[in-house]
Amino acid sequence: MWEEREERMKVGIEVGGTFTDLVAFDGDRVLVTKVPSTPRRPDEGVMNALRASGIAFEAIEDLAHGSTVATNAVLERKGARTAFVTTEGFRDLLFLQRHDRKRIYDLFYRKPESVVARRDCFEVKERMLADGSTLQPLDEDAVRTELLPALAEGGYGAIAICLLNSYRNPEHERRLAELIGTVLPNALVACSHQVAREFREYERASTTVLSAFVQPVISGYLQRLASALEANAFAGRFSVMQSNGGRLPADAMRNNSITALFSGPAAGVVGAQRQIARSGYRDLITFDMGGTSSDVCLVEDGRASLCDQTDIDGLPVRTPLLDIVTVGAGGGSIVWLDDGGMLRVGPQSAGADPGPACYGRGGTQATITDAHVVCGTIRPDAFLGGHMRLDEAAARAVFQPLAEHFGLSPEAVAYNALRLANANIVRAIQLVSTERGRDPRDYVLVPYGGAGPLHAAQITEELGASAVVIPPNPGVTSAYGLLASDFAKYESLTYRAPLDEGAPEMLRRQFGEMQVRLSEEFAAMGLGANVDFQYSVAMRFSGQAFEVSVEFDAAELAALDLHTARARFVDSHNRMYMHTDSAERPVEIVSLRLGGVRPVEVVPLQSYAQQGAAAPAAVTPIFDGERWVPCQRLAVTSLAPDERIGGPAVLEDYTTTIVVPGGWIAEFDQANNLTLRKV
Repeated sequence: MWEEREERMKVGIEVGGTFTDLVAFDGDRVLVTKVPSTPRRPDEGVMNALRASGIAFEAIEDLAHGSTVATNAVLERKGARTAFVTTEGFRDLLFLQRHDRKRIYDLFYRKPESVVARRDCFEVKERMLADGSTLQPLDEDAVRTELLPALAEGGYGAIAICLLNSYRNPEHERRLAELIGTVLPNALVACSHQVAREFREYERASTTVLSAFVQPVISGYLQRLASALEANAFAGRFSVMQSNGGRLPADAMRNNSITALFSGPAAGVVGAQRQIARSGYRDLITFDMGGTSSDVCLVEDGRASLCDQTDIDGLPVRTPLLDIVTVGAGGGSIVWLDDGGMLRVGPQSAGADPGPACYGRGGTQATITDAHVVCGTIRPDAFLGGHMRLDEAAARAVFQPLAEHFGLSPEAVAYNALRLANANIVRAIQLVSTERGRDPRDYVLVPYGGAGPLHAAQITEELGASAVVIPPNPGVTSAYGLLASDFAKYESLTYRAPLDEGAPEMLRRQFGEMQVRLSEEFAAMGLGANVDFQYSVAMRFSGQAFEVSVEFDAAELAALDLHTARARFVDSHNRMYMHTDSAERPVEIVSLRLGGVRPVEVVPLQSYAQQGAAAPAAVTPIFDGERWVPCQRLAVTSLAPDERIGGPAVLEDYTTTIVVPGGWIAEFDQANNLTLRKV
């Protein structure tokens, strides 16, 4: 346990698929703790991490948290029983979906399954037009006599309301929510105009339903965690990470659960960007390889781009989030044979329970972590700083059947599995770079997560990128990012209008109204001071089906004119699609997005944590695909600033293992970041 000091501590805790990570800052000291995740009760994993760290609860000033609770609730269909209420004639909206196929050559393809059963979908008589005018008033008598009794009998924990064109005029949704509240005061009611005030009915309905589905789960989880913290004398600030790269106070998150779906990956991007910026790098490709997956994101000029939509288990979620691409290639990803006898990696994962075979917890399938043990890149007695010894014999045993199938040695099959994982990751990086008009050679690769630095150099070679820059304690970068992130909230609004002479003034007026509402929300959360606003306008050429977002700062918006707005849109369109339409073709505004950001007071400086005694330096062999070659091993903390070490070498740390291949050098800079370059 740390000795007592007067400084108040800042603690970030991120719940991953395999480990729950904690990073704490107390003045100039850094503490890192990793404990196995508890998937069935993630709040217990949080408390386990705090207890294992030895931190006094009453000494914590700022506790930031990110978890997979919302994601798992959707994937495992363990949210609240939810009812869906929509306009008469649209009951099957969640099941008709879109007329596309995610896998066009799959003869047995089925559309994604909604979290709501058809019997739980209800209709009401009402109709708003696209301009916000009322065609048919809400039939309140029918609501009272037909809908409310059905909802009362259903035992619903949450109710999602999505009425046609309510993004333009939410009057009927508000009234319907009031009527439901009189009969079901304890049921959570989510209205689409509050969750995603944008057009495209299916996407808006899906987002609203998912928000209602996970809200009781998130609320219950945060309440249990807050109660446990309070029972242990915690009295500091408790905040939760969102998918958009910002956090909110825990109380506010209980009404914004849909924004927490991808909080862990978002925190990692923020943490990597903030720490690597200290070394002067602003153009990055972040690469987070954890226990179950790898997440990649492009950071340009110090900012990760936001996208407006993603999907989870095939279901669309319309909310601002960091533009992160995920592939099933993590340390726990299973190595297997497909029906044709070919070697495959992921997306299935051994997870935290039982985990890789080398963990000794009953795992019987080969994983990427086992492959590293077999190839010698992970030393069994140095894993987690020696706190967890791995079973090398078990790792080799699970690769033996695969080796016999191919007529190769276990280490040869293991090495090929690592190459397959690298190929999956390279493809994900291409999705966020080359396919969006960016050359990966102009960026540095920033690996983190428990497995990222093991693969980084080889991936960089395949991409042709300039260098690898690794932050301190890379295995807990996401936990660090929780503390490095600002407080943020976004509001979107569909407002279709032509881009003409009157458009700039219209934009200033609409953004002004949105800014007033968002300012009031920040004040209600106790975050009203020093809020910065970010403005984004989605536009398209008339006749196009999809739009391109163009961002403006406050000064640009104040001075905006028609010529500048059109030029910015054409430039953004050209960067994304590598062409522009006719210079005479009209442009239309589709939607507006306003972001409010309250900067965090202090971004802690990362440095390597001293976690117990480091494994002694040694020279041991590693398999390079053809033969076993001698490799020097030493603790990463044994390197001094500006000291260089040439490969092949393995640098060991409590949170990860860093591979420096032959022909590469590694050195620290003054910001405590480790740079790998090919010589």
